[in-house]
Amino acid sequence: MKYDWILFDADDTLFHFDAFQGMQLMFERKGVTFSEQDYLNYQSVNKPLWVDYQNGEISAEQLKHIRFQSWADKLGTTTQELNRAFLQAMADICAPLPGAKDLIEALAGKVRLGIITNGFTELQRVRLERTGMAEYFELVTISEQVGVAKPDPMIFAHTYQQMGEPEKHRVLMVGDNPHSDIVGGLNFGLETCWLNMAGHPQIEGIAPQYTVDSLHQLKQILLA
Repeated sequence: MKYDWILFDADDTLFHFDAFQGMQLMFERKGVTFSEQDYLNYQSVNKPLWVDYQNGEISAEQLKHIRFQSWADKLGTTTQELNRAFLQAMADICAPLPGAKDLIEALAGKVRLGIITNGFTELQRVRLERTGMAEYFELVTISEQVGVAKPDPMIFAHTYQQMGEPEKHRVLMVGDNPHSDIVGGLNFGLETCWLNMAGHPQIEGIAPQYTVDSLHQLKQILLA
């Protein structure tokens, strides 16, 4: 094995993250019909907030509050309650991506495994437990707990310290987001693998060591 450690992103790298389905389930439980147009309106607020969060311009708490403010006002509830309900719904529909469990089981015992995620704390442990993958990961770094998000080098430095500071070229960062996972990993001196399931074109100035279109392909590369 070329690596001592492999670090994975969580959302859309190990786990499906179908936010529309999660929102529909959350609102259905409240007796509210949540349409595709409602989702587009929500994402017009939510997506820029995630960019601001990754750039260190807002906190996790601000993101959680602002994205649900209009719905909280409409339903006469709090943004905290809506966030809890949303993350509960996401936990209830969680499923690993194709090949995720197979890959992790194949790597177990051959390399040490960790997760670095910008996702929220309430969701991470639940998903790992429910999918039977918790036992395979030695460490889980969550941006909300560290106080900075990928691609900030501080979240990588925090994780690197937890790992016992192995040789950086023997650490691989795997993720679906070129701007947070790949740029963050490369800037910290790690090797990287872009999971590009949608077949997006390569981005000028971002050069991961590997680009794969599935976790099956990554397994073949790592265990060759």
